[in-house]
Amino acid sequence: MITVALVLVLLNVGQSILLPFVFALLIWFVVKKTRNLIDKVGFIRTYIPTWIKSILASFLIFGLILVAAKVLMQSIENLSLSYKDYVSNVEVISAKVNEYFKIDIQEEVSQFVTDFDFTSYLKSLFNSLSEILGHMVMIVFYVIFLFIEESLFQRKFRLIFNKEEQYHDYLNIMQKVDKAMSSYISLKSIIAILTTSLSYIILLAVGVDSPLFWAFLIFMLNFIPSVGPIIGTVLPALFSLLQFGEFLPFFIILIGIGTIATLVGSLVEPRLMGNTLNISPLVAILSLAIWGTIWGITGMLLSVPITVALIIIFAQFDGTRPLAILLSEKGRVKNLR
Repeated sequence: MITVALVLVLLNVGQSILLPFVFALLIWFVVKKTRNLIDKVGFIRTYIPTWIKSILASFLIFGLILVAAKVLMQSIENLSLSYKDYVSNVEVISAKVNEYFKIDIQEEVSQFVTDFDFTSYLKSLFNSLSEILGHMVMIVFYVIFLFIEESLFQRKFRLIFNKEEQYHDYLNIMQKVDKAMSSYISLKSIIAILTTSLSYIILLAVGVDSPLFWAFLIFMLNFIPSVGPIIGTVLPALFSLLQFGEFLPFFIILIGIGTIATLVGSLVEPRLMGNTLNISPLVAILSLAIWGTIWGITGMLLSVPITVALIIIFAQFDGTRPLAILLSEKGRVKNLR
């Protein structure tokens, strides 16, 4: 308990150092996989040096991050400015509910809207994105030095493990952990992009304000098992109710995005993911709460990838394997050795 408490304190106190480094690790991993993908072209693999491919892949990833962040920040700013116009629709919605169901909820709804400060949540998200962009120079330096150290990793670990058998065992574990993480992140990304693209079409057709913001939210929530797609369906549907003051857009979004999430989750995801490791929904929520408390909204975005990495690593060692079983969805974890 003392160790856990110290780790939590260090994570909180060292946030300004650790958070950019965690982002750098994720970007380094994605860049490395992008470089390997580019490497599949015979001409590029033969004639273009690895360092040039790393630079090209890095420019591509960082460029996408900066463009996405700029679009999101603009969308958040627009939503914050427009929110006051939506509040007037609360009375319209209350009156319609009273008319259809003979239930007077105007006072309760008005109180909820008063207490629920939507702009403060948008401001928190805006500040988190600004903070990440503010650390971008440090993240870039971390990524550069990770690529410099990449060539020295094996040499250092060769010196750490005296016995040849231990060294080869370590290499085998690291290669398979890398493969498992790559498989999980890439397949989950494909599923999230598919769901987000179809959902974006529905949001655009209905005319919801800042559809790119809601699409990004749906994309990120798709990385949270079970609960994420539900939240990603309900939030834009409720916002459409607030924006239009009509039930039709609400039901179109709720049924449309809900159907997409259900079909993708029940048909596409099992076929693509197969036996790839999943997280328990309860663990995903706890992870979301813990990392959100420590690192705010940024911690929430990173919570599931961090937990997946921990499960995969814990599964490789006898001492921590029970933890991996507890954290996994159905208790089936792979020992990659």
